[in-house]
Amino acid sequence: MSHAVTTAPDKPLVVLNQRTIWLIFGALMASMFLSSLDQTIVGTAMPTIVGELNGVEHQGWVITAYILAIAIAMPLYGKFGDLYGRRWPFLVAVGLFVVASLGGGMAQSFEALVAWRAVQGLGGGGLMILSQAIIADIIPASDRGKYMGPMGALFGISAVAGPLLGGWLTDGPGWRWTFWINVPIGIAAWFIAYFALKLPSHRSNRPTDLGGILTMALGTTGIVLLTSWESLGHDGYDWSDPTLLAVLLGTAVLVGLFIFIENRVAEPLIPLRLFKNRTFTITTLIGLVLGMGMFSAMAMLPTFLQMSAGAGVTESGLLMLPMMAGVMLTSIASGFAISKTGRYKMFPVVGLAVTILGMIWLTRLEGGMSLWLFGAMIFVLGAGMGLIMQTIVLAVQNSVDPHELGTATSSNNFFREIGAAVGTAAFTTVFTSRLTDNLQGVFEGLPEGAAPGGGGSGLTPQLVEQLPEPLRSGVVDAFADALAPAFWYLVPLVAIGLVLALFLKEVKLSDQAGMVARGEAVMEGAAADAEPADAVAAVGAAESRDASGPQETDILRR
Repeated sequence: MSHAVTTAPDKPLVVLNQRTIWLIFGALMASMFLSSLDQTIVGTAMPTIVGELNGVEHQGWVITAYILAIAIAMPLYGKFGDLYGRRWPFLVAVGLFVVASLGGGMAQSFEALVAWRAVQGLGGGGLMILSQAIIADIIPASDRGKYMGPMGALFGISAVAGPLLGGWLTDGPGWRWTFWINVPIGIAAWFIAYFALKLPSHRSNRPTDLGGILTMALGTTGIVLLTSWESLGHDGYDWSDPTLLAVLLGTAVLVGLFIFIENRVAEPLIPLRLFKNRTFTITTLIGLVLGMGMFSAMAMLPTFLQMSAGAGVTESGLLMLPMMAGVMLTSIASGFAISKTGRYKMFPVVGLAVTILGMIWLTRLEGGMSLWLFGAMIFVLGAGMGLIMQTIVLAVQNSVDPHELGTATSSNNFFREIGAAVGTAAFTTVFTSRLTDNLQGVFEGLPEGAAPGGGGSGLTPQLVEQLPEPLRSGVVDAFADALAPAFWYLVPLVAIGLVLALFLKEVKLSDQAGMVARGEAVMEGAAADAEPADAVAAVGAAESRDASGPQETDILRR
């Protein structure tokens, strides 16, 4: 399968020096922070938001819609970035994110909020994928650990800064500012990226995989609809329900069509031959199960703190700081260790084992527990995740053709986000189902219409605090008893990831940046008058490392 990309012949090679690298890296970090922050910033504000907009039963969709949109957008940005260059897709992603943040803050109904969260995800998916691909473009894999470590720490910071900032804004100017705060930051990030990201653009003669895009988007949506069936208001999985059967059958058909199309088109959205690459397959499966466990856990912990531990909205954000410390510590340390030793397999293995221990420990959550004990629990969880996230991305990027860095990175992340969407939907379905049953027991015996918060759908932390005893204690215990056992559902998933990590093959880290390998750039100090043949030779050398097979390449001197 050819992958013909033509670069503009009238432009010079990009010269990569340390100043250029740090300038681009800074612009990417600012934009990535926006995207990752919005996966968690609504966490602490969630009880207030869904209580005010009357959407407690469907609260998982505020997070699921964002993650689902990210999953759909990722392969598009990855493929188009490889074909046409990453600069303009990146700017489009930032713009979408800013517009959606403005709309989300103005939402007057739960349905409108979910819709704007989906648009946010369409922008956020581009920020995450293109940032990771651009880093691979400008920094060799042998040095990338030093940069991937801070990027992993950034995800850890946002995982906790999001709930903290969300709590402070909810207590202060109001929950709508959890969206509006992105607008000035996003505008600044757009202008920084416009001037800093001087990246090459391409012309491609490959046709767009419209069939793959359509079936991927619809199939992904169908998967999430199935896993969210109960949270959509349906009373369990009644397999005599023709609507449920239609969704199941339609999803299966769409997935089958996607596989059929991807095996036949000239330029597939997600090339299935990538799965012949052992490293890609194993790390993708690890990302899938980790996404199912990681995002599910992070999404509901602030709700537990507010509803069961009696923490205020801002306080619940502060209480998530130990998780940030764990992620930052292990992410940065592992990044530098990988750059120094050139070895990376041990980190996801140890990280997944630690994550399992953290998940098991979280099954002991209970109302009124020691917050120091809670902090220790989430520190262990964060420490495990910090060893995994960026390491598996580095492993994928190091094992594929330099021309497919964006496609491979986005495909790997796509399955992680699918896992996150499915895991969050399933986890919140289990949680809300148990919570509904628990609250019915708490409010049993009250006169009709006398149950506070509409019997549960309108409960907010402030309303719970005002409840008389024994109702208040009953509600607190109902939340804790619904959440803690649900973590047992996540433990087997992460255990599968640990077994897979044991079979991960360690490939020698490349000493060439992606753009250099493709003949689009030279490192400062290299011969300024390098011939086009030298660039093509560099590409050929890089392709010989590709575990999925060589690619035919047509590169013209820029």
